[in-house]
Amino acid sequence: MMKDVLINDNFLLENEWAKKLYFEHAANMPIIDYHCHLSPADIAADRRWENLTQIWLYGDHYKWRAMRTNGIQEEYCSGGTDDYARFEKWAQTMPYLLRNPLYDWTHLELKRYFGIGDRLLSPETAKSIWNECREKLAQPEFSCRELMKKSGVVLVCTTDDPVDTL
Repeated sequence: MMKDVLINDNFLLENEWAKKLYFEHAANMPIIDYHCHLSPADIAADRRWENLTQIWLYGDHYKWRAMRTNGIQEEYCSGGTDDYARFEKWAQTMPYLLRNPLYDWTHLELKRYFGIGDRLLSPETAKSIWNECREKLAQPEFSCRELMKKSGVVLVCTTDDPVDTL
């Protein structure tokens, strides 16, 4: 078994009090998600995704902004490029996001949902991470509502598109 390189059970828990509070109180609390990037239609349909670009990038304007800030061309954010090319540009952006919550969240999601903790997302690891996650996303437990159940989500508030007619 490979050693986790960033995310472990005590990630961000810097002292014994933090560990006690988290493991004895917060860890098993239900999640009330006030800022979800899933669309109501995806939740209702129990959407399944084919790849990480679909589940991570399409609905997350924070990631697009980080990519743009890193000088990634707009075609990889809102243009017509294929999903893997977009993901490669996200992986290219990752090393520049150290100390940004997006860096931690990306690796936390890789560890918690996909079991990938032995490597960091970078241009060098993009292909292996992409392939491993595609295999897992094909499994029924990776549907929209199943992932929410796995996370302990009991209430979700979506972040709708500003031009949505609701």
